[in-house]
Amino acid sequence: MTAINAETDIRVAIIAEPLEGVSSVEGQDGRSGAEVRFSGRVRDESGRVRALFLEHYPGMTENALTRIAEHARERWPLNAIEIIHRIGEIQVGEEIVRVVVWAGHRHAAFEACAFLMDILKSQVPLWKKELNDDGWHWVEARERDAEAAARWMGAASERAR
Repeated sequence: MTAINAETDIRVAIIAEPLEGVSSVEGQDGRSGAEVRFSGRVRDESGRVRALFLEHYPGMTENALTRIAEHARERWPLNAIEIIHRIGEIQVGEEIVRVVVWAGHRHAAFEACAFLMDILKSQVPLWKKELNDDGWHWVEARERDAEAAARWMGAASERAR
């Protein structure tokens, strides 16, 4: 499912097919001097991971992605944002998430992209199972992801004072 908000140039999508064939919004009419693109892939640091399986709650997940993109637009002067996340079975090495941010300048684009990934990892309703030699196992949320999101929220609280 893809949702595009033409007023804010925010595109979010949850898809089951490989991201390699999905093209990003291009051009931005010459408004953007910076494009920062993050591509997250399924990794196997332990030598045991065979695949991941991601589930989501349709509608809720897209809404959460849109909300964090809108939050990023409030914090930085951005021209466009694209967030695409895969669901279903994904093999080691395959792209699982893509975040692209367009802005007039690189600093805003880099910061916004990091913010989007940190918040996405801790606040978007996606559930993950990992396949290893013992079968499928649910993957627990990582404390470091919650800590990264908390740092951004703490920075926002400090600026508001």
